[in-house]
Amino acid sequence: MNIVPLNPAAPAARALIGRLDAYQIGLYPAESNHLDGIEALQRPNVLFLGAYVGDELVGCGAVKCLDDDGVYGEIKRVFVLDAYRGRGVSKRLMHELEAHLRCLGIRTARLETGIRQPEAIALYRRLGYVERGPYGAYVSDPLSLFMEKNLDDGSGFSAP
Repeated sequence: MNIVPLNPAAPAARALIGRLDAYQIGLYPAESNHLDGIEALQRPNVLFLGAYVGDELVGCGAVKCLDDDGVYGEIKRVFVLDAYRGRGVSKRLMHELEAHLRCLGIRTARLETGIRQPEAIALYRRLGYVERGPYGAYVSDPLSLFMEKNLDDGSGFSAP
C-alpha cells in the first residue's frame, strides 16, 4: 500500500469522494452531513491523502489545520472501498494524517462522525480518540459524535 498526497480534484479522487458522499447521504439527513467539497479540500490548510494498492485508489483521508477553537487538526473524508476494508487502510491513513499534524506542531486532532457508522467509531476509539462536545462551528446534533485525541501522548506508528 502506498499513501501519498493527492489532488482531490483528480478523477479517481473525485470518484471516491462521490462514493463517500452517496454513502453519507444514505445514512444521514442533509442537516447532519458535514461534507467538505472538492474546493474546500484544496485549500492550503488541508492535506488530502490517497491510499493506493497498485494503481488503484482504494482509500482517502484529509486533515484541515484550524485555529477557530484552539489550534487543532480536523480529520475529514476518511473512506475506504468495501473490498479493501479490514486490511488496515484506514488505520494507515489516520496515522499519516496524525503524523502530518505532529510535524506542524499541532498536538490535537478532532473529528466528527455519525452515530450510524459503528466501524468508524470503533477504529477511532482503538486509535485513542475520546468523545467530546461540539467544537469550532459545529453544534450539538443527535446524529453526530465528536471525538478528540491528544497527539502529545507519545503514541507513534510504525508500519507493519
